[in-house]
Amino acid sequence: MNTKIIKIDENNIEKDKVKEITKAFSDGKLVVIPTETVYGLGANGFDEEACKNIFKAKGRPMDNPLILHIADVEQIDELVSEIPQVAKDCMEMFWPGPLTMILKKSDKMSDVVTAGLDTVAIRMPSHKIAREILKDCKLPIAAPSANLSGRPSPTAFKHVDEDLNNKVDIIVDGGTSNVGIESTVIDMTSNPPMILRPGYVTYEDLKVLIPDLAVDNTTIDAKDKTVPKSPGQKYKHYAPKADAYCFVGNLEGVVKEVNKRVKENEDKKIAILATAETKDGYEGADLVIDLGSRENMQEIAHNLFEALRKCDTEDIEIIYAEGFDFRGIGAGIMNRLLKACGGKIVFGL
Repeated sequence: MNTKIIKIDENNIEKDKVKEITKAFSDGKLVVIPTETVYGLGANGFDEEACKNIFKAKGRPMDNPLILHIADVEQIDELVSEIPQVAKDCMEMFWPGPLTMILKKSDKMSDVVTAGLDTVAIRMPSHKIAREILKDCKLPIAAPSANLSGRPSPTAFKHVDEDLNNKVDIIVDGGTSNVGIESTVIDMTSNPPMILRPGYVTYEDLKVLIPDLAVDNTTIDAKDKTVPKSPGQKYKHYAPKADAYCFVGNLEGVVKEVNKRVKENEDKKIAILATAETKDGYEGADLVIDLGSRENMQEIAHNLFEALRKCDTEDIEIIYAEGFDFRGIGAGIMNRLLKACGGKIVFGL
């Protein structure tokens, strides 16, 4: 397959390019579009064959449900059978934005999109290019992250090009995603509503509207075997090629333990995912990547997947990553790190 690249400037969105992308979706094609979280591999959510092709292109297990992306709240009516008031409240506060809600699906939704579940996941992205495309095509677009299954999610065009060129019909080059980790996913069909995947919209944000909000165990247990209602729950995700470990505790203890392990593995090519506060304390690693300051967790989220992909580019064999507090956006960062490490975490330092 010859993949066409369409470059769009979010400050000057050309209507003819949007129309070309809209037609591609209507024709059952696969199109990668930028969003504020990560790039998404999209297909018409009402076209079962097109959605099957998403799984083929990514190498994604068919029991891993897809998220539908919409431009207007009115589109939900044909996608779901009921909308609880709490979901309406969250739509009003957090949409458009990086929040995905799981609701009871309508009869119109294909089992391919929902992985055979009686629920469907929906979000309304805030990215300018994504919104223009979604408004024009007036279709729900099923779009998981635009990477090969299991690899770090793509936050820039170059990442998508590495993974999916010649596997999809069109890749839209829209620059770099500003959030950098996938949307928060909340299950509105459970009582109380439950976070299935933490992200940029935090537990603390959602508690304002949902005082009894719950958090699913799989957000912190990378080995949990629960049947997934949300992407990112069941399989090893966001994984670099290297063997990765996460270290949680007192930062002085983390630096000391990581330096000890670097010395013990001198025959390996090692990278450390550090922060501005600690990066100068590491010794002997082939690569030390500064994710940003702990005073700016949004910066760290933005840089995380880029750092994991850089480790792949540099043929790193072992990654030692600093951990973060499970609060605010730190919960989303740690969720991605633990999945990337396959649950290999060192506590109590």
